[in-house]
Amino acid sequence: MKRSNSSTTTTIHFKHFHLGQAQVMDNPARFKVVACGRRWGKTELGMTSIITAALAENKRCWWLAPTRKMASQVWRDLKSTLKPLKSKQISESERRIDLPGGGMIAVHSAWYPDNLRGEGLDFVVLDEAAFMHPQLWIQIIRPMLATTRGSALFLSTPNGRNWFYNLHQLGQDPQWSDWQSFHFTTADNPLIDPEELAEIEALTPEHVWNSEYLAHFSDHSGQVFRGISDAVAAEGFDGPQPGHTYVAGVDWGRSKDYTAIAIIDATAGKMTALDRFSGVGWDLQRDRLKSLVQRWQPQIIWAEANSIGEPNIEALTREGLPVRPFFTTSKSKSPLIESLALAIERNDISLLDDPVLLGELADYSLQRLPSGAWRYSAPSGGHDDTVIATALAWYGAQRTSRTLLDFA
Repeated sequence: MKRSNSSTTTTIHFKHFHLGQAQVMDNPARFKVVACGRRWGKTELGMTSIITAALAENKRCWWLAPTRKMASQVWRDLKSTLKPLKSKQISESERRIDLPGGGMIAVHSAWYPDNLRGEGLDFVVLDEAAFMHPQLWIQIIRPMLATTRGSALFLSTPNGRNWFYNLHQLGQDPQWSDWQSFHFTTADNPLIDPEELAEIEALTPEHVWNSEYLAHFSDHSGQVFRGISDAVAAEGFDGPQPGHTYVAGVDWGRSKDYTAIAIIDATAGKMTALDRFSGVGWDLQRDRLKSLVQRWQPQIIWAEANSIGEPNIEALTREGLPVRPFFTTSKSKSPLIESLALAIERNDISLLDDPVLLGELADYSLQRLPSGAWRYSAPSGGHDDTVIATALAWYGAQRTSRTLLDFA
């Protein structure tokens, strides 16, 4: 794009569009709703759209993101793209760029919608719109476009069938001529290597793959573990098998929670033992763990180390047990749970027919956060002790299996 005045010409360089991005950019609809997979290229589309509107058409424009962190990244990218344009004014405090000719771009977080009430606008980009408050569009942004007959570009991966889904449906209805909806998967970006996507799919639970990469609108209730009944073993296990390697997982519980211990046969991919209890002191809890260890002789014990876990792990280590700490954080919990979910979906693990375990697995849910991360948890008032213990044991089984293969 070139911007000229009486004496100079400034060129703003954009990345080349792929076919899907060009299809959206060239569509004349007033309101465009784009449901797309991760890495499809929505940010590049949004930035080109907003800069074109502000610079070439002198429009007053906003970019909205669900969180301040996401808004800050776009702010930095916009400043970098517009850096060659000398005749502009930048307000860091307002995160606003005033352009020659009267155009304007401001970047805001949608975290506190009421803070966004203001004067009229010509164009708005709502980035990851599905993760914004449902009343943001109707009560705040839509009225700001009324007097100017302004337009909007909605960009997002799906987040269930919420208000973004309703707008996407609107764009498929020919009676609403101002609206147009689009759907693209991650694979529709020609810059993504198909082999890379195939590897991601192989290691990703179905619910995450469908939403994040296929951009499907799912009406599921957030259930994480699927195919639970198919993964239940037909019979129990009497004792350890010769030549098999066993791994344990431990989730410690306070007075109102339960301590859970799970044992998995890493060689066969089978859950062989589960113990769950509460209301007993730490010494007795460790004794119950040692009793299971004596029977199944696990090669390693992965135990949650957060807060109350560390002193228990230290005590068991002093007694010679092969305990390893696992620190549960928002970053480490997602792959831990997703690995178990994938194993259950694909029948890579056999579960014990334990009603508490099966109930906790069925009730376990996820919520996608505005940052794009997933939050896994038991329902309010519920427990997830056996889920975490089983996930830790499976984590250990996977690591042990890889080690055995390396030495095979």
